Amino acid sequence: MSKYTTNRSRKKSRISVRKHSRQQDDIRNLNKAIDEFRLQFQKKEDRREYDLSDPLALKKDLPPRLSDDDPRCSVSGVQRLMGEDLTERERRRRQQDQLRGWSLQQQQELAKALEDRRSAESLYDKTRVELDKKAMDLQKLEEQARREICVYTKEFNRAQAEESLERKKLQKQLEQEDNSVEILNNTGGDLLSEDPAQATSAFGPHRVVPDRWKGMSPQQLKEVMDVQQQQIQEKTRQLEEERRRQAEWDKKRVQEARAMILLERQQKRQERELRKAQDHVNRQLAQAHRAQ
Repeated sequence: MSKYTTNRSRKKSRISVRKHSRQQDDIRNLNKAIDEFRLQFQKKEDRREYDLSDPLALKKDLPPRLSDDDPRCSVSGVQRLMGEDLTERERRRRQQDQLRGWSLQQQQELAKALEDRRSAESLYDKTRVELDKKAMDLQKLEEQARREICVYTKEFNRAQAEESLERKKLQKQLEQEDNSVEILNNTGGDLLSEDPAQATSAFGPHRVVPDRWKGMSPQQLKEVMDVQQQQIQEKTRQLEEERRRQAEWDKKRVQEARAMILLERQQKRQERELRKAQDHVNRQLAQAHRAQ
């Protein structure tokens, strides 16, 4: 009897334990279902008064201003002062980048200005050397032309003096010859000696009869006229030769004067071109200095 009772009590104990375990499981499952329902349908964020105790309320709330032109930023609110814009960091960064760019640009412009200045000075030096060389060449040409003109003038004056001396000698010689011929004609002609055929004296052929002399014969007159004509022709030839020689000298002097005038014009034209080149270089240098 006791053994049966013992087995029965053990069976009841196992049943009660199993039942208690099932109850615990049911309770656990129910609590789990309740927790899941609460987590899914009864969240604390959905409570009406949750906004009063929300720990993230300040994080979720809007900032005092969303932008620099936020309409909530009134004048009386004093929420935006000079230099307190939201883009201050970006603005300062842009300003620094801008200042850095300006500094680099100024450095580049300074370097370029220095390079341009060196180039302008080099160009000025080269141009000045070239102009000095051209001026020296022109001066040499001018000196050489002056020397040639002086030499030519001396030669011309010497030739003219020699020609004048020669002309005077020739003129003097012609005058002497004319005088000699005139003297011979006067002393040996019929005008002074009379024709012995017409004035033959009885006392000899060397004597004449003055009252019988009738003057010169036509042949004697013809001879005198021929001699005078020859003299006139010779004088005319000499005058013509003198005029021709004088015309040649005048022509030569005109050509020389024209050559001197052309040379002076060429020198003046070269000087004008040199002055124009100098003025052009000075204008370029002035423009370069003004640009610098």
